[in-house]
Amino acid sequence: MTTQQVSEELTIHSFRIDDYAQNVDDDWLHPQLEIFRPIQKPTVKFVSKLYLVPTQYEGEYDPAFAPEPTSAADLPELLPWVNRFAHNLVEIWAGRRSPKQLETQCHFTIYSELTRKSGSEKSVGHIRQTHLQEPLDGICEATVTVRYGERLRAIILRFEGLDNRWLCTALTLL
Repeated sequence: MTTQQVSEELTIHSFRIDDYAQNVDDDWLHPQLEIFRPIQKPTVKFVSKLYLVPTQYEGEYDPAFAPEPTSAADLPELLPWVNRFAHNLVEIWAGRRSPKQLETQCHFTIYSELTRKSGSEKSVGHIRQTHLQEPLDGICEATVTVRYGERLRAIILRFEGLDNRWLCTALTLL
């Protein structure tokens, strides 16, 4: 008896699931795999439910001429704007700048207080740090630290986005 060598070629074909699946979720269509489907979290765009009610300081406005709140996205970038405002403010308190330059950026009660305190400081302070916080869209609360000689003081500011501009509605020097 002679033995003949049997030669069979064994071919292994590789395949990828991606080649056969047209949709990403096609491989999850098997009923047993359905329990292992990854849970997709819905993406919800955050919409602010709180809104700005403009500070009025007991002022009466005709509804047609009342200030309109503006979103922070439609206003100038906040940090450079606050730094420029604080720099001008420190120069006004030192008597080196006219308060008239900040008239359009302040509420009328803040502007009258600013003109009263103009020239009240002996020297121009040096701004050290600015801290910003935005509790609502269109509102900024800022704390600016200023060095006057050996003394470190803080300026507390509140800005509201009204009529397409930032408006200072609170100002305190501690």
